[in-house]
Amino acid sequence: MPEQPLTLDAALSDEAVLSTYRRMFAALARDSGAVVDDPALVDIAETLFGAFAEAGEEWLTHEQMRHVCRAYPTDQFDNRLRVLKGLGAIREVFPKPNQLRYRASFTSVVGLMFIRRMMDDGGQSEMHRLLALEDLNVADPRTTMEEARQSAVNLARAFRLWALELITLSTGTIEELREQAPKLWGTEEIAGRAQSLHATILTRWPDLDRTCTDLRAAIYSYSDASRRAAGRLADSAGTTRNLTLLPTETWRTFAQTASRERLAAVLDGFVFDAPAPWHDPAAIARAVDEAPARSPPSPPRPAPRSPTTARPAPSTPVPRPWWNA
Repeated sequence: MPEQPLTLDAALSDEAVLSTYRRMFAALARDSGAVVDDPALVDIAETLFGAFAEAGEEWLTHEQMRHVCRAYPTDQFDNRLRVLKGLGAIREVFPKPNQLRYRASFTSVVGLMFIRRMMDDGGQSEMHRLLALEDLNVADPRTTMEEARQSAVNLARAFRLWALELITLSTGTIEELREQAPKLWGTEEIAGRAQSLHATILTRWPDLDRTCTDLRAAIYSYSDASRRAAGRLADSAGTTRNLTLLPTETWRTFAQTASRERLAAVLDGFVFDAPAPWHDPAAIARAVDEAPARSPPSPPRPAPRSPTTARPAPSTPVPRPWWNA
């Protein structure tokens, strides 16, 4: 595959992906060097897992895995395959000598799916899923008081940590707040789900009033921090008129329902310049090398003389008269 020039937007996107992976595996990594530092390594893993899913019970050999990842350099593929084998993400079908076929781990595939969802909305969807499952668990007649206590403790810890992160965003730089804006979407719905769960626990087990108090305080702290961060984000959007701070659906609805005057007012004051042309440095160097060399300018030739032009006589001494001798 031809190498494309690395742009600033691509570098920022890659760094955002790696930042998410570092945070996800920070608790499991042996040290800072145990986390990948190249997005292509993650793409190789996803490509392999997709190939294993399509192969079914035939599984894959080493040659087939390399063919699926033929778009990636050999050294990157070998390194990623060695790491995946060492961590158990890819294993032999049967643990016996000279095994040629391999299978993928279901846990690793689910882990990648979970990470992709975390990258999309910063953990919002996972919190919705967690609250829905916990609500079902505490409503189950088979759930014990100790299980409900542990559920409330875990949720309180999660909301307190989430609130601390939002407080940091609300007092930090506006650029970081804009980057983490998806964490502020749907906060009221999450808080409502958590309060419903708190009411269910307190109704079924009144003895857990102290635990429920901690959970209620954590929920309120999260709600207050999210409102502060959202207010600062809204104020910043009003002054900078950043069009990327709202979901795509909001802008699509606005474009479909707004009048022409309101649509024109959105871009009032913006100046659009044509993008500068992109020239590949290698193409420029090749054009300079292939350009014809220019010879140095020659001196001008003298103008031709006319045949009737008289030549000047040679200078000879004039004799003096005898009386002046």
